[in-house]
Amino acid sequence: MQLVRRIRNRLTALRILAFTSDERLRRLVGTLKSANFDFRQFEETIGYRPRDWRFFFQALLHRSYLQFVDGYWGSNERLEFLGDSILNFIVADHLYRAYPNMEEGNLTKVRSRLVNRRILAQRSKDLRMLDFLLLSTSAAQSVEGGSDSILSDAYESVVGALYLDGGFKPACAFVHRTILSNQEVIASAMTDDNYKSALLEYAQAHGFGTPRYTVVKEEGPEHDRRFTIEVAIGSSMCGVGTGRSKKEAEQAAAAQALDQLHTHPHLIQTDPP
Repeated sequence: MQLVRRIRNRLTALRILAFTSDERLRRLVGTLKSANFDFRQFEETIGYRPRDWRFFFQALLHRSYLQFVDGYWGSNERLEFLGDSILNFIVADHLYRAYPNMEEGNLTKVRSRLVNRRILAQRSKDLRMLDFLLLSTSAAQSVEGGSDSILSDAYESVVGALYLDGGFKPACAFVHRTILSNQEVIASAMTDDNYKSALLEYAQAHGFGTPRYTVVKEEGPEHDRRFTIEVAIGSSMCGVGTGRSKKEAEQAAAAQALDQLHTHPHLIQTDPP
C-alpha cells in the first residue's frame, strides 16, 4: 500500500510539472518532493484536482516560511482575506435558504459561530491540514501548542484558492462537505454558546475565583486587527484564543480552557496562601 501511494504521489508531482513552464513553481515542487510532500493526499483532502497549483501552494505558505522560498512567493494572507469573504457568503447563503423562518439577528449569530476561528481550526485539524502547511519550526510548534490562528487562516486560504482556481462551485462544495453537512457543528452553532459565562460558572463552582483574561498580542492593520488573549484561573494558564476582536478572542480562549479542563480536571493550581 505504501508503495502504491508513493507511485501515485510521484505521478501527481509529474503531472504538475508537465503542465507548467514556470521555473519557480518547478523548483518549489522539487523542494516539496524532497520533503515528502504528499501531493496526491492533498488533492484527496480538499476533494479537488487543482488546475493551477500556484494558488494552493500559496494557500499553504505561512509567512514564517517565506525565508525558505524566493521572492516570487507571497504568504497566504491575501488568499485568507479572499477566502474569509467567500466563506461568509457561502454560509450566509446556506442559512438563508435552509432556515426561511429564522430572523436576521439569529442568522447573523449562527453564521458568526460557524465561521469563528475555533470551528475553522477544528475543521483544519480534522482534515490534517498541518501535514501540508509550509511553516517554520517555531510556527509549527505554536500550532502544536494550541494556537488556532494558523490553522483557521489556512482553511480560509484554501477556500480562496479553490475559488480562484475553479470558481464558486468547488469552494462551495468544500465548505458544505467540511462544515455545513456536519450536523454536530450545525447543532452547536444553533445553541447560545457563551464560553466565558460557562468558564466563570465552572471556576466559581469549584472555588477558583474569577478567570483573568490578558491580551498577549495585537497584530495586523487597523482595519483588520488580530488579538491573542490568554485566560488564567488561579496560577494556571488554561487557554489561549485569537480573534478579530477582544470579545471573540476571549470567547475562543474560554472555549479552549473548558476543553482543557474537561480533559485535565486537575489542571488548575491555586495560588499559595
